Amino acid sequence: MAIFQIKESAAQTCHALRQHFVDLKTAITKLLDERQETLLQEVSAIEQENIKPLDDCQKLLEQGVNTADDLLKEGEMAVSGIAGNNENLYNFTNKALHNQLDSLPEVPSLVEVPCLSAQLDEIFLCVVRDHICKLGSVASRPPVQIEELIERPGAILVKWCKCDDDFVAQDYRLQYRKNTASHFEDVYVGSESEFIVLQIDPNVDYQFRVCARGDGRQEWSPWSVLQTSRTTLVPHEWSTGYDGYSLSSRRNIALRNDSVSHGVLYSKAATYLSGQTLTFRVETVGQMDKHDGIGVCVEQFDCESLQRDKAVCVSTSGAVYVNGKEMTNQLPPVSPGSTITFDMEIMTLGQTNNEGPSQKRRVTISSSNREVVFDWLLEQSCDSLYFGCSFVHPGWKVLVF
Repeated sequence: MAIFQIKESAAQTCHALRQHFVDLKTAITKLLDERQETLLQEVSAIEQENIKPLDDCQKLLEQGVNTADDLLKEGEMAVSGIAGNNENLYNFTNKALHNQLDSLPEVPSLVEVPCLSAQLDEIFLCVVRDHICKLGSVASRPPVQIEELIERPGAILVKWCKCDDDFVAQDYRLQYRKNTASHFEDVYVGSESEFIVLQIDPNVDYQFRVCARGDGRQEWSPWSVLQTSRTTLVPHEWSTGYDGYSLSSRRNIALRNDSVSHGVLYSKAATYLSGQTLTFRVETVGQMDKHDGIGVCVEQFDCESLQRDKAVCVSTSGAVYVNGKEMTNQLPPVSPGSTITFDMEIMTLGQTNNEGPSQKRRVTISSSNREVVFDWLLEQSCDSLYFGCSFVHPGWKVLVF
């Protein structure tokens, strides 16, 4: 595997270098050809503009010489025939007086006409050579690598870390794609070192890569080694058909609408398993009510609130309820962007007084860097739980993952 990575990355790097320099040569040649053509057109324009008056002057001189030559010939003929015909001599004299042979156009001196030359900066090649010598680099190890890929219901949690202690990261950039896709998509840019990628299709391979931008720099570092992962867990979905809530197309976002109906909106199925992390993110908030709640339960039945038996929930004011009883410890009130996470672990499995099975779960609920931990005793064992939410007033929007 290590040999394959070296050879494969070397081949990809060689291909990228060749393609980059081919594209660069093409672009530079095009720019040089365009600049050359611009300068040649400038020379031609100057030449045409300044040579026209000189051509006109030359034509006037040639015309004057031809006129003088014709008059000379006519004068010779008039003189040779003076004895017989004085009229010819008279006509020649009159014609000669009306031709101003002594009037010539002004001819500019050499210092007054353009003398074209090309001014070429010989240092340009040295500057270009210096830039080309510093163009590009080859990195043997990216400064950041993906550390862990954790499957979540309909999502994958990606964690990464720096592997170069001398590299000071300002931002990270995470991309992903399906194995069958040809292009990567940006899914996160920021300073955090982990991100949960949502809208992942179950049992489909995805590729992930991450890079970093150094402190005070604009360019991104080389990409990390590609990592492939998939989730086998079906995505969490809200149940459809309840008038009080509107759902997104993937049914992972519930919006409390203006309907007068209110009560508990449950999940489509009991998809929350012990050992997993269940996360609710409150996108928007409405007016708070003491009966509001977000949490998990053993079973579904019509009721006004999750503050009941066989359920654990957090109210919008931050109060925690276990089997309908309010606990002493509280979490911060819910605000836009608040994230509430549930983590559960089965501690013991025993018998109740009625000889039925019982189950105790260690529950950790976190929100806004605070958490409460308690044991939740259930009179019956269950492998999976439903989740739900209840809001009396409209405007609340909750994403579950």
